[in-house]
Amino acid sequence: MNSKLNNQKVKGVGPYLHDSSPVYGQIHSIETCGMVDGPGIRYVIFMQGCPLRCLYCHNPDALSFTGGKAISVDEVVKDISKYKSYISGDKGGVTISGGEPLAQIDFVREVFERCEEMGIHTTLDTSGFVDVERVKDLLEYVNLVLLDIKSITPKQHIKVTGFSNEKIIKFANYLKKIKKPIWIRFVLVPGLTDDLDEIKKMEEFLSAMDNVEKIEVLPFHKMGEFKWKELGYEYKLKDTPTPTKELVEKVKSILVPPLSH
Repeated sequence: MNSKLNNQKVKGVGPYLHDSSPVYGQIHSIETCGMVDGPGIRYVIFMQGCPLRCLYCHNPDALSFTGGKAISVDEVVKDISKYKSYISGDKGGVTISGGEPLAQIDFVREVFERCEEMGIHTTLDTSGFVDVERVKDLLEYVNLVLLDIKSITPKQHIKVTGFSNEKIIKFANYLKKIKKPIWIRFVLVPGLTDDLDEIKKMEEFLSAMDNVEKIEVLPFHKMGEFKWKELGYEYKLKDTPTPTKELVEKVKSILVPPLSH
């Protein structure tokens, strides 16, 4: 990525939301051989900036909207094209993650539209924290959504992220309505997201969604703790242990079985 782009306007972010200039995205980083953010081998774009403040975030350096580097749609698509033959096999493709990609809608939509033109599979990795009306046209160019469900109840969601999950539930219901394939990701944190009653409510919600193809229970880890310290942020989970194997299996037994019915 070219550093001279850093001062370019970023359409879709802040005051440039309706700007008519070429579309730039504020990018945290790019991984050209991702294996965990969707099916197959992925070209993964991590967007800079996120409105949520998840206590267990392992990429706190991607939270601020003022960091990262600006890059144009043309530039990133040109780079993607170099990897087309490499990422196209075994349902691989392009994933846009974050940060929160839906905070930069114009950039994400144009990249995915260009990917569709090239016949490349697209995956959106998101919290779903967005007004649905703003992303309906974007979702037309998305083949798969990786939806991070933090908690199913508003009160608990506020505790985990600082915000209610009202928008996220509406987003999930819209994905169900349009039958958009989704994979669910749930981070299991002892003492924070491990309440079994909450998890059972989540299972009830997800089992009613016939577009859910996969559910992943991700055990909490503290690999990003050092980043919090480097950034001067308070890491409130410093004394939180990783979940036991028994707890992980218990939660999986509640959440995962409905998909095999």
